Amino acid sequence: MAAHKAKEAVNAIIHGHSPVAAIKNTPKVVIPSPEVAMASSATAPKTPADEAIDFFRSSPSAGEEPLQVYELKLEEDGGPNKDRAYTRLPPPYRPYVLRVTLDAGTPASKNGIFYTNFPLDGGKFDRGKFVERKLPSIFSKPIKIDLPISQAGAFVYWIEYDASTSSLDASSKRIKGREGYFNVDPILRTKKRSAILDANDQIASTGGTVTSEYVQVPLDGLTVITVVSKWMGPMFDWGPYLQQASKRGYNMIHYTPLQVRGESKSPYSIADQLGFDAELFESNWKGTKEEGVKRVEKMMKVAKEEYGLMSLIDVVLNHTANNSSWLVDHPEAGFSPANSPHLTPAVELDTCIMSFSADAETKGLPSIVKSADDVDVLMKALTEDVKNLKLWQYYVVDTEKSVSDVKTVLKASTPIDAWSDASSVSGMDVVQLANLLKSTGKVDNLSAFASRGCVAVKPKVAASLIKAAFAHESDPEKLGEAWRKVVDVINVDLYKEWEEDTNVALENVKSRLTYTRLDEHGPRMGPITGKLPLVETYFTRLPPSTKHKDSELSLANNGWIWAADPLKNFAQQPSKAYLRREVIVWGDCVKLRYGDGPKSNPWLWSHMTAYVQLLASMFDGFRIDNCHSTPLHVGVAMLDAARVVRPDLYVVAELFTGSEEMDLHFVSRLGVNSLIRESYNAWDPKEHSRLLYRFGLGKPIGSMDAACLTSPEDIESPVPGGPSRPGLVTPLQGSVPHALLFDLTHDNESPLSKRSAEDALSTGALATFAFCGVGSNKGFDELFPKILDLVGEERKYDLPNGDAGIAKMKALLNHLHTEMVLEGFSEGHVHQENDYIVMHRVQPATQKGYLLVAHTAFHKGSKDRGHIDPIKLVRTKAHFVFGASIDIPSYDAPSPAPTTLLGLKSTLTPIPAFAPKNEGTDTEIIVPEYFPPGSVMVFATQMEGMDKNLDKFSKAGVDEAFAGLDWVDLNVMLFRSDGEEKDATGGAIGTYNVPGHGQLVYCGLEGWMAPLRSIMKYNDLGHSLCGHLREGTWALDYVHSRLESQTETFPRIAKPAAWLKERFDKIKATVPSFLRPKYFAVVIYEAYKAARRAAMEQCVDFVTSGTTFTQDLALCSIQMYGRVSSASLDPGTVEPCLAAGLPHFASGWARTWGRDVFISLRGLFLTTGNFDAAKKHILAFSSTLKHGLIPNLLDSIRSPRYNSRDSPWWMLQNIQDYVVMAPNGLSILSEPVKRRFPKDDSFVPWDDPRAYSYSSTVAEVIQEILQRHASGIHFREYNAGPNLDMQMSEAGFNIDIDVDWKTGFILGGNAQNCGTWMDKMGESTKAGNKGVPGTPRDGAPVEIIGLLKSTLRWVDHLASKDKFPFKGVEAEVDGKKRLVTYKEWNDLIQASFEKHFYVPLEPASDAEYAVNPALINRRGIYKDVYGTPKGREWSDYQLRCNFPIAMIVAPEMFDPRHALGALKIADEVLKAPLGMKTLDPNDAQYRGDYDNSNDSGDASVAKGWNYHQASRFGPEWGWPLGYFLRAYLLFDKIAGKDVDGTLHHLHTALIPARRYIQEDAWAGIPELTNQNGAYCNDSCRTQAWSSSTILDFLDDVHKVQPK
Repeated sequence: MAAHKAKEAVNAIIHGHSPVAAIKNTPKVVIPSPEVAMASSATAPKTPADEAIDFFRSSPSAGEEPLQVYELKLEEDGGPNKDRAYTRLPPPYRPYVLRVTLDAGTPASKNGIFYTNFPLDGGKFDRGKFVERKLPSIFSKPIKIDLPISQAGAFVYWIEYDASTSSLDASSKRIKGREGYFNVDPILRTKKRSAILDANDQIASTGGTVTSEYVQVPLDGLTVITVVSKWMGPMFDWGPYLQQASKRGYNMIHYTPLQVRGESKSPYSIADQLGFDAELFESNWKGTKEEGVKRVEKMMKVAKEEYGLMSLIDVVLNHTANNSSWLVDHPEAGFSPANSPHLTPAVELDTCIMSFSADAETKGLPSIVKSADDVDVLMKALTEDVKNLKLWQYYVVDTEKSVSDVKTVLKASTPIDAWSDASSVSGMDVVQLANLLKSTGKVDNLSAFASRGCVAVKPKVAASLIKAAFAHESDPEKLGEAWRKVVDVINVDLYKEWEEDTNVALENVKSRLTYTRLDEHGPRMGPITGKLPLVETYFTRLPPSTKHKDSELSLANNGWIWAADPLKNFAQQPSKAYLRREVIVWGDCVKLRYGDGPKSNPWLWSHMTAYVQLLASMFDGFRIDNCHSTPLHVGVAMLDAARVVRPDLYVVAELFTGSEEMDLHFVSRLGVNSLIRESYNAWDPKEHSRLLYRFGLGKPIGSMDAACLTSPEDIESPVPGGPSRPGLVTPLQGSVPHALLFDLTHDNESPLSKRSAEDALSTGALATFAFCGVGSNKGFDELFPKILDLVGEERKYDLPNGDAGIAKMKALLNHLHTEMVLEGFSEGHVHQENDYIVMHRVQPATQKGYLLVAHTAFHKGSKDRGHIDPIKLVRTKAHFVFGASIDIPSYDAPSPAPTTLLGLKSTLTPIPAFAPKNEGTDTEIIVPEYFPPGSVMVFATQMEGMDKNLDKFSKAGVDEAFAGLDWVDLNVMLFRSDGEEKDATGGAIGTYNVPGHGQLVYCGLEGWMAPLRSIMKYNDLGHSLCGHLREGTWALDYVHSRLESQTETFPRIAKPAAWLKERFDKIKATVPSFLRPKYFAVVIYEAYKAARRAAMEQCVDFVTSGTTFTQDLALCSIQMYGRVSSASLDPGTVEPCLAAGLPHFASGWARTWGRDVFISLRGLFLTTGNFDAAKKHILAFSSTLKHGLIPNLLDSIRSPRYNSRDSPWWMLQNIQDYVVMAPNGLSILSEPVKRRFPKDDSFVPWDDPRAYSYSSTVAEVIQEILQRHASGIHFREYNAGPNLDMQMSEAGFNIDIDVDWKTGFILGGNAQNCGTWMDKMGESTKAGNKGVPGTPRDGAPVEIIGLLKSTLRWVDHLASKDKFPFKGVEAEVDGKKRLVTYKEWNDLIQASFEKHFYVPLEPASDAEYAVNPALINRRGIYKDVYGTPKGREWSDYQLRCNFPIAMIVAPEMFDPRHALGALKIADEVLKAPLGMKTLDPNDAQYRGDYDNSNDSGDASVAKGWNYHQASRFGPEWGWPLGYFLRAYLLFDKIAGKDVDGTLHHLHTALIPARRYIQEDAWAGIPELTNQNGAYCNDSCRTQAWSSSTILDFLDDVHKVQPK
């Protein structure tokens, strides 16, 4: 490919087009044919993306491996969470799928479009071309986007979506979500080597031999050696070096740059990027660039094909050699005062320093620095020279010129424009005027430094201001002098800035001078001269040219700055790094100026693109030199251009950003495949072990994620028209950058300098046991005593010597490293003890392993064995493979050979083979007595007694074992709180206590899953539960034994109990303790998933096809419905019943409540499909009817309490729902029900003969409730007094309910009782609220009227169809007894409701409604109660959360406009994170936090009086939220609004609930929270009705959505 193609490619990348075409008039360099042809689209071969599409359209072949799917879950806003912002994916040896998922109904799904620049539709990758995938508009199923992954590279994605109504602003209707990045590893191939160890784990005589077969090497399998190319001599001498590297087990050579070097001879100072250095070829070589390219390409091919060595080349993008010939023609490629004027004073300062250096000796200054005094003398003289430069003139306003110019303007006859706001400046003093000019940008060229005197204020501007400020003065001279004072003030800070910058610059010069010429560890440079100046020159001076201005010929040299922001270019404004001399400069390198893109510097972009594409055509990978200082957009464009030539380019970098977050920023955008890490950065053995653990552990031994979290699934083709395939879905948790762990990089101090020479053996060995790419350098292996000077060193490597230094051991270890990676030894363990580090690598499927014992040598001179306890391997056998210690007789560098680089003389002494100590099934390795620092030894290990099929066995037959379990069985299997379990087992069993973790919340599988979810996700083997499992098998025994002990009551759980016992017995018998947590998790999770599947199979389609959130809520129906001994739906037998909430309502009289049951029944039983449980509860409570009421407190129907005015109406609504939703639901009306109490409503014990002495049908029960209310209900509770309720006053026990036949409303209650769900009774004697209800709601509560209206509408409909045996009720109306038909009663309420409950938005409408304007606190709402007795009428007008209930059950009562307005007010005022506030926060009586233990003197909160925000006060309740959401959806539909928009808005309200149920150990929605969703200690952690009403809403959504 010609170089001119490169410029076009990069231009295209920057501007969003295909980087394939060519441009004209660029330097012509022939680049060898790339691996991917760049032919026209008509003839081009298929790209990897095209091949993936073909694959997914093809039929699966027989025996085909399951398709791998990696699932990436996005957050609600469409972006990844912090952990998943960067995802690294494996090489696509075979196409796989990246599945991006998003919860349905989240904000990002609103008309969402998924964008990515991965070529999903085939063709070539183009960074600026984005493929779209429209997200489906669904709310009842999870949203999935499957991407067919087929090629390596760095890719970005995001979701764009509509703003929600609440976040919509005028500037944007669409939101671009946070970007995420996924990098796909390249496919690297080279020649395979024969195994280094034979079948008996002994060193093979022919091990490590290069074969004819190719092998794909994952990044973890790389073994890289760095060579300084110039020290190998010409390429015709490279063969022995390549052979040596291959024999030493390396499979990739990292070459320092091979291009033409600059005058300094540093490989990193490249003079010609498109030509290879002449020294690579024979002496006096005169070949062309093209010929040189071909010869280098041939050498790389020989290295790969003959020696199995891939190639990695340094790429230098930041700078070029100071003597690059092309700079003469293209000085615009660098930063100069011509294109970067702010550098002008920096050039002047640099010139001054250079001149000072040339003249130092002639001025009698010390030219050789021998002391600090010499430094001081030089700096004193230089300071004078610098001050004489008068650099302040670049900073300040030229006072005299400015004053003169202003006076001229003032004296001119031309009128001066008046100051825009003259009155505002009149009377300002000069300081205020100066600040005004600076703050309004009227001082031009501040910090521009472009020229002396460039900082100025336009004379007309200054004159206008000074005239306005001194309006009383007209004399131009006086005004001019006033202006002088303003300028003086402006200049004060500017002079300070100049002084500070100058002082910093001089101090930096002093520090550099001291280091380079005086410091003991510095280079100790020679005499100060013009050629060897005081400090390095900051600018390269090009020779004079007639083509270019002088200002173009001084080019900034590159370098680095301590703690610099890598995203900011220190050569560009506003940086003053060159002026302040803050750059540690490389005097032989000119910094390249790329600008914003190719248009900023066309020739440079074209030239450098040709450079990277040239290298990509012949090398397997790039090491990006000085990556953190490479402008990000430059790196992205250059790597994209290189990947056009070599799609599977391996990119590695060493970043010094100082921030992991910034590292990720570079890695994700550049597509850096590996970050270089270095063992020698550790300062002690502990830190060394930490580095090994962090970068090279792989996964800890016994990891759970792969075994537990990967699940089988039938995968639909990600491309249209393709067949489905069996697949394995693995959730992604985000990635950290892959590590290329060097023991020591080539540009750092030697082991001898940093620790000891002996440490090279131990550190080099430890690196090879890391499960990541590993690297070293030739000097390290051969024990070079110190770092070599890349610039000045001209000697060559010694002729290959296989036994030099630690090479022999490195050969074994490097080969073993790659073999372990290829064979999947992915799990590891790192143990550090004193100076020892032990690493164990294990293949998780076979449990075969290799263990390395390394005695580090951080300190010189010791031969002591040190101490390490015997290494114990549980249930594992081990045998010695090889080992060595190293003897280095002298640390003195060998006598320097004139032409050869030599390492320290050393001897590797083999460790004599020995047999570890066997103790039964365990092994103990004791380090030999002679094992000095630096020594290493390797053992082969094999766990014994492990069934190789244990993973399969742990999962086999699970669905069969859990088949046939009913809802109640599943309650035992999955849940059961401590109170429930103890009640059901007579106290024998409770929840399990995990030491260090605490009591699990459930006895069943969900109890274990609460901690295990996080443990499995993060492989948190340090968790207390894992420690407990390693210590013993108590937990395993508990899981199955608690089930076995209850099989008499629950015979169907015998099969899952046996299944669990069989697995746990196998684990106890065969699995060592350290693997017990893994297999416990495998079994528990498989059982949990099977139980969950068994539950879902019994549910209706709404649940089974629904989202995870829907299914989690549905499981609450199982969570709450179970069998305990002390609570039942039958007083004589134990029957399963619904708990109101957990843990507070687990058992006994407190478990089952009428109101709670019938608020919960529709959602938990009817929407999920548990119709049988629904029916049983309806029949049981129907049997209890007494006084026309059903009990709130059931007490197993033994001593029920009848103080609930709303409970019967909730039951009637549920009967109506059952008839509509259950199969053959109407038949329930004819079901006979034995009545618990006699017809005279007298109380009799449940076993009295008068109990259950007659029957009624359900229809008759309904009629009785209606009739008793129509006739009026008046009674005093049975057993009234403190034995029944110790808090209630005497009057509170009186129950009175009547119908107002003018409105049809039911009114009831009194100020001393609370007959609705807001039933908190005051308990505090101290605060004076004992016996005082928090919220009496006496009168006609809005939800009761709604429920009544719903019932009347329904029975009237049934009666009209002859499906209900009654027509109405007998009532006394206007003094006459008569039949009031259901229709008449219904119509009366219909006619009355709006008038009596609506509070009009406008006062002008008050006369149309039954309102008292003096009591109205908020308008446009519905009253919470109508008819509150005199003295408390104000409570009618409180905004509460009950009116949406009436809207759902009787929407016809409401004016749709009024309804929607009231709902929007509730949305803004009452809606809370996990529920609804039960009182308007603006209400004077609102109290947001509930604490039942509070016994203060504040009556508003004492003893939790604000439980329901009371007539006053209180927390935020979960269950009203569902009704609010349902009502909002319903009335938005009635109003003809955009349903999709409404659904998105409402689903946003459920985001906290979705998070809560997934994250909280109780796996439900809480009863209530304190204000703004804060945790409430007195709340049930999971409440039946809270989950139920959200299920009701989701069921409505399911019905709204198109099928």
